[in-house]
Amino acid sequence: MSFDSRTPVDQTHGADRARGSRNRAVAIGASAAVVAGLLGFGSYMLLEKSEAKERTGDSAAQDAKQPGQEQQAPADGPIAGEKTWDAKELTRNHVTADVTYPMEPPVGGDHNPAWLNCDGVVYEKAVPNVNAVHALEHGAVWVTYNGKASEADVRKLASRVESTPFSLMSPYEGQAGTIMLTAWGKQVTVDGADDGRVARFFARYVQGAQTPEPGAPCTGGVDG
Repeated sequence: MSFDSRTPVDQTHGADRARGSRNRAVAIGASAAVVAGLLGFGSYMLLEKSEAKERTGDSAAQDAKQPGQEQQAPADGPIAGEKTWDAKELTRNHVTADVTYPMEPPVGGDHNPAWLNCDGVVYEKAVPNVNAVHALEHGAVWVTYNGKASEADVRKLASRVESTPFSLMSPYEGQAGTIMLTAWGKQVTVDGADDGRVARFFARYVQGAQTPEPGAPCTGGVDG
């Protein structure tokens, strides 16, 4: 029987080479996984930072567009310069005689049984106080102006009234302010048609909580 001394050595070397190859493959695979993980984590962090920056930028941009808190008047806060009368002291009797009111334009009190039509009506001439006050009782806002009001302001106010049910407008030479807005127990003098208080007064008092007779009509009355 012959004996080949190379066979065991070659087999041993072959097994060692196989193990070495496997180890290298495992090492390379592990290194690749680590690198991939680091790259993925780095990309994730960059993306997070980018999105955070974008969110911060958007927020800053929105904040920059907003006026300061001190510049914003709360919607339910007081209207600058507004005068208020105690509703309990404003009598609501129907009378056929003329009434002398303690303020001009009047904000309430006894009034004629017929209300002034106030469904967005613009009157070109002065209207009777006693009928206008009845319209206020129904929840209308009454816009008045004297001869000092500009034509542009009168046109803008008329446009607002014409598009607003439960409002009316008329000239009023006896009033102290150039432009005045009146609701039942409420009144304010404004600087012009673009004064922000105009929109707030309308929003609050057209059929507002001050209305003594909510649900009463603004049509079917009299026209001046």
